[in-house]
Amino acid sequence: MDYYEILGVTKNASPDEIKKAFHKLAHKYHPDKGGDEKKFKEINEAYQVLSDAKKRAQYDQFGKGFAEMPGAGGGQGQNWDFNWAWQNGNQNVDFEDLGDVFENFFSFGGGRRASKKDLKKGKNIQIDIEINLEETLHPIEKEVTLTKMLVCNRCNGVGAEPGTKVHECVMCRGQGQVQQVKKTILGSYTTFATCPECGGEGTKPEKPCNVCKGEGRVKGTETIRFTIPAGIDDNQTLEVIGRGDAGKRQGKAGNLYVRVFVKPNPVFQRAGDDLHVTQEISYSQAILGDTVEVPTLEGTDIILTVPAGTESGKVLRISGRGIPNYSGYGRGNLYVKLLIKTPRKLSRKQKQLLEQLKEEGL
Repeated sequence: MDYYEILGVTKNASPDEIKKAFHKLAHKYHPDKGGDEKKFKEINEAYQVLSDAKKRAQYDQFGKGFAEMPGAGGGQGQNWDFNWAWQNGNQNVDFEDLGDVFENFFSFGGGRRASKKDLKKGKNIQIDIEINLEETLHPIEKEVTLTKMLVCNRCNGVGAEPGTKVHECVMCRGQGQVQQVKKTILGSYTTFATCPECGGEGTKPEKPCNVCKGEGRVKGTETIRFTIPAGIDDNQTLEVIGRGDAGKRQGKAGNLYVRVFVKPNPVFQRAGDDLHVTQEISYSQAILGDTVEVPTLEGTDIILTVPAGTESGKVLRISGRGIPNYSGYGRGNLYVKLLIKTPRKLSRKQKQLLEQLKEEGL
């Protein structure tokens, strides 16, 4: 698929427009927030090319095939053919880039190494929760009990038996990675791989904790309380910082993502911060005007004046009786659609009166 189509921008889009489109789509499809991981990768790939002036120019001229040309650069450039480059006189190859290619081709080190913080960080957790439309009027407290990774009580997350020490890894000298020098027919290059001794952490416990076996965390259950803000919308996700899985050996905890679903209401239809409701009125009320009681989401009725000569389908607005704005800026409106009810059966007197009205031209 075309990169411009993936981001939803035109070929003449400015760098700022491309950036804004990427941020909007990345927020929507981010895997940590319940998004489509495959779609997120496509969006990221498109942005990596279109946000770089040189890559964008090459893409505009050659399409996706530019990534197979020497000098394309970036992650895409790792796919171009070295035999083609060498045979066609392009022998000024950067051996650090070449190292990346051979890492992927021969599985030397498995690509870019995650940082020590990333390796120790706990996983994010996502849950779904359902609420009623009425519950969006005010902030509400919720609690859930989850099975997750918790900090080990015996070692307080250190991973070592109490009274013992944690030493710097001898193999990598605390760096979390080891250096490898590879030789090819095109020359030598250096790669860095995760240290196999410490798993990339840079330290090792003198004696692993008997409970968590050196992980610094154990599986258990935890009850988590959180607040759902007023005005929350259907399928909106809340982020609860640090309430995901505990990190390994005092690493940073992951986050809890709560996806909120708002149940449909049998009376009110929501549109953003506004509510819509249908109210039936009689023919005489529409012609002569009247006052009617209209329900509100709070459960109490409000008096609404029906103007004389109201036509069926007319919509009246009641300000400030909708849903509170999620960001705290006021409240939406309640829109009342008036429908004239046509009776299916009439009494003899009603028929006589209508006949008289008919004679009067009504």
